[in-house]
Amino acid sequence: MRNKIIFALVILGALGAGVSAYVYAVPSKPLPPAFDPAHNPYANGIYANGIVESFQAHGENTNIYPEVAGTVTHVEVGEGQRVAAGTVLAVLDDSVQRAVVDQQRAQADAAAAIVDELQAQPRRENLAVAKAQLDLATAQLKTARDQLDKQRRSFDLAPESVSRDALDNAINAEHVAQANLDVVTRQYDLTRAGAWTYDVKNQEKQHEALVRAAAASTALLAKYTIRAPADGVVMSVNTAVGSYVSPQGTYDTYTQGMGPIIVMSGTNEYLAVRCYIDEILIARLPPPERIVAEMSIRGSTAKVPLEFVRVQPYVSPKIELSNQRLEKVDLRVLPVVFRFRPPAGVSVFPGQLVDVYIGAKP
Repeated sequence: MRNKIIFALVILGALGAGVSAYVYAVPSKPLPPAFDPAHNPYANGIYANGIVESFQAHGENTNIYPEVAGTVTHVEVGEGQRVAAGTVLAVLDDSVQRAVVDQQRAQADAAAAIVDELQAQPRRENLAVAKAQLDLATAQLKTARDQLDKQRRSFDLAPESVSRDALDNAINAEHVAQANLDVVTRQYDLTRAGAWTYDVKNQEKQHEALVRAAAASTALLAKYTIRAPADGVVMSVNTAVGSYVSPQGTYDTYTQGMGPIIVMSGTNEYLAVRCYIDEILIARLPPPERIVAEMSIRGSTAKVPLEFVRVQPYVSPKIELSNQRLEKVDLRVLPVVFRFRPPAGVSVFPGQLVDVYIGAKP
């Protein structure tokens, strides 16, 4: 009985294997593609990879880097927002620089006050003191001279009435009073003359230097407020409140490198596509006046005609179109820039990879 069961199981396994082999051997109908593969519309056309970017008269997207380093305290715009030139995009912590500006402005004000003080000399009160000292010295000289005259007349009438020592002391007292009057007179003239011209000029130069230093610090303070350099649309904000940024930009964890903190595009109705012609195909590139091109948007059946803008006449190593830093760069390419109007019903954004076919007019 047991052997019969084992024999039946073997027969069933063999039959199952045969049926499975037959089923899997029948060719299945291939699934249709999600979209038609792109094809070259030109008989001798050139294929190139392209990347969509904002249309600019020169360059590509507007990459904004801060000119100073600091911590972001405010982000004033959002992605997709249209902004005018001068609009505040982000603000960095400027507390230290603001304190420097306040200090230098105070120093400039103090220097200006000293200039005013020098120019206002002589002070009326100081001049009155100097005049009083002059009057006192004049009176002291008169007293000394009167005493000397008395001593001399007495000596002339009766030499024994005045000692020689007393006469000498009177003469010396007159000389001292005269010398004191000379000093006080010169001090009065100096006070009345006011500040020395060179002192005034020196202080004015110091004030000017402090004013310029404050102006430079104020200009640097303005760098902590990042503004839109031109009218445009904010495409990407790569920072947040609390993030540290520097003139090298902000750290991108995806590319593991530094990048702009904000990327803007132009406001015109066009987008641009920058395609890269392999160096072995450059010889087949038609003259600019004969170039025609068509763009295929990946994932759709849209075919967009392109308008030739310019050739960037410099062959350089192929850029990392995939945005992967490990991508191999083993050839050189020639950038060619086209522009187009975004097609209705199909979303196209800067940074998108597309296929570009370039041909020649008849």
